[in-house]
Order: sequence, then C-alpha cells, then structure tokens
Amino acid sequence: MEEKNLKLKLKIWRQKNSKSVGSFVDYDVQVSPDASFLEMLDELNNSLEANGEEPIHFESDCREGICGTCGLVINGHPHGPLQKIATCQLHMRNFKDGETLWVEPFRAKAFPVIKDLMVDRSGFDKILEAGGYVSVNTGGAPDANLIPIPKDIASEAFDAAACIGCGACVAACKNASAMLFTSAKVSQYALLPQGQQERYRRVQKMIAVMDELGFGSCTNTYACEAECPKGISVTNIARMNRDFASAKFKSKEEVEV
Repeated sequence: MEEKNLKLKLKIWRQKNSKSVGSFVDYDVQVSPDASFLEMLDELNNSLEANGEEPIHFESDCREGICGTCGLVINGHPHGPLQKIATCQLHMRNFKDGETLWVEPFRAKAFPVIKDLMVDRSGFDKILEAGGYVSVNTGGAPDANLIPIPKDIASEAFDAAACIGCGACVAACKNASAMLFTSAKVSQYALLPQGQQERYRRVQKMIAVMDELGFGSCTNTYACEAECPKGISVTNIARMNRDFASAKFKSKEEVEV
C-alpha cells in the first residue's frame, strides 16, 4: 500500500544578499515520507521555478553526510531534530503530518548570509590554513609499523578527524564559538607522533585566527557536542586549551620549530 504524502507548512528564511533584510516566507508542501529534507527542498524549488519564482538557495554536495555543506537550522536545531546526522540524511518521515517547520541558515557573525539559506563558512578554511602542514621525511614510503601508535590513541585521533567542518557547533553555541571545530583539527595532529613538531605553533596560530574572525568564546554549555552530526567530543577543547597554555611556557625555539 502506497504511503500517504505529508502535508507540511514551511517557514523558510529568504534573504536577497548579505546586506539586505531577510524574513520568513510561508510555503505549503506535500511530500513523500521517504524523501530526504533536501529532496523536499528540490521539489519545492521545481514548483517555484515552474511558477516563474526564484528558487530557494541552499547548499549541498555529497548528500551522504560527509562534506558538511548542507547545514540548515530546522526548528531551532542545526541539521534538524535527530542527533548525529547531517541535514542531507534527515528524512521527512521524522516529521508529523500538518507540522510547521521553521528553516533558517546558521546564525553567526563569522558566518555571514550569502543568500537565503547559504552562509559563508570560509572562516573555517582560514583556521585550517593557519594550522599549516605536518613535517615528515620525504622519500620512499616507510614501513607501517615503524611508528607504533596505541590503538586507543589512534582511535581518538580518528574520531577528531571525523569532523566535517559543517559549522553546526558554531550555530548551536550561544557565543557562536568555533572551539569544537578548531580543537578537533588541532587534536587530529596533536595526538599523533607526526604532528608533534609543529604542535604548539599550530595551536597558537589557529586560535589567533579563530579570534580574529570573530568567533565567540567557549562557556562549556556542551551544545556544540549535542548538535554535532559526527559526535565530536568536547574533550578535544580541553586538550586544545592545555596545549595553548603549555605553549606559553615553551621556549621560543620549541614553539617556532
């Protein structure tokens, strides 16, 4: 038996550009419960274009929860009401028939709105750029067992590297802090032997750029971890803070190696 379509009222943020004033616009849709949230927006855009109206601008790429570009705030939650999934993995069966959905972009000074639901997240790229590279010897590939890494440390580094840079942590934080993102990128190197040479210089430079871009401070509400689609732990923030404090006591030569 074919499943009945859901009837939903959407209140979607429309904004012409970063300098204009935006507002919520109402749309009524009927959609299959098996459709993803982004497929629902695609269908809505098809109907808008058919009527000669401008489609809703939003970002997406992989639609597999990997790239992090699909971030939307749905009913007050970055990526929607389900934990540990990106917007592109959210399906309409998780909503009730007749429900009203408020859809808006990530809100942060460091994430200015480009248009409608699209925001400029290039600040994350600048933080990563400040982290620089890892110094390793070039030449032939070393034997895999030359640098033994304990399983628990390797797993912790892998968990930190799972961050997809979507910005949900910033959108969830009352201070628009990027501490969870930055600390995950710091930790994925700081935990491994290959990342030790630039460890203290890296953390200082990344935090400096984070502050320059206008991201807020961390006040330990843990909202970032709760809304992160990959479940990145706030223990990474503690590790980054320890490294940042340690860098103050290191000699100039140790930090600038």
